Amino acid sequence: MPAPAKTRTPLGTWLTRWWQSEPAVKIDVIDDFAWPKGLTPRPITLYSSTRSSRGPARPLLVALDGQTMPQWELAATLDNLATGPQPIFPVVAAIPASADRLEEYGTAGIPDFAGRGKRARAFQDFLVSGVIPAIRARTHAGRTREGIGIFGASMGGLGALDTAWNHPAVFGFAGIFSGSLWWRSDDSSPAARQSSRIMLGRIRATTPRPDLRLWFEAGTADEKDDRDGNGVIDAIQDTTELIDAMVERGFRRGVDVVYRQVEGGEHNERTWAGVLPEFLRWGCAARLGGGTRLRVEC
Repeated sequence: MPAPAKTRTPLGTWLTRWWQSEPAVKIDVIDDFAWPKGLTPRPITLYSSTRSSRGPARPLLVALDGQTMPQWELAATLDNLATGPQPIFPVVAAIPASADRLEEYGTAGIPDFAGRGKRARAFQDFLVSGVIPAIRARTHAGRTREGIGIFGASMGGLGALDTAWNHPAVFGFAGIFSGSLWWRSDDSSPAARQSSRIMLGRIRATTPRPDLRLWFEAGTADEKDDRDGNGVIDAIQDTTELIDAMVERGFRRGVDVVYRQVEGGEHNERTWAGVLPEFLRWGCAARLGGGTRLRVEC
């Protein structure tokens, strides 16, 4: 009996099988960071697509509350972004919150009415001087300031905004999901709560205003609180009034500052996961020169 004829697998089929067999997103846990005294040491998880290793430097993002990234469906989102019509390949450093979350994610140098946020400056300084340089050296991502971002939700959103605002020489953009922009220095009355919002005051007072791109999200079901009784929940009012203050400082709506209101959006990871791809597509685009053309880093 003659030996069966050998068949060759078409190159395209072989490549498809190889592509599908490769892990779509590489996840590395780094636990050798030298955390400074006063901050709780913790591992940092790196997420990166395996779909491409060529092209300009990949964008680099820091994710606060990094332990929740599985609920944000970050790995699946990165894979989808890498295989879309205009693929992008960001690297995300997910930093988990510690037991001192309210101390680390506040506004640096300005504690709230309860004295919380005392470690915010130390935490932000470590992100800038420790985490970002180490991840850049390890991954070659975020070669330019415009390609480095930070994002978070709730208190993590406040921390992301304050970190970028205080360090515009390092961060080019930030994402604030359902940010705790109510963070205030006086809790004595509704009027005091309204007038003492710390981040709003910081934005109005900072001169010159930082060169940043900022993306905000709030959901219509984020909460029910309405401290001034105007029919608009605080999560939305705090966000839109903050953006109004930014526009007064020269930020351009839809260009430098973007607001995404999610109808029915709640204060949870499911809502934030739903708009995460939109933020990443927007954030991973850098302006060329002084114009408005966009180039996607990949």
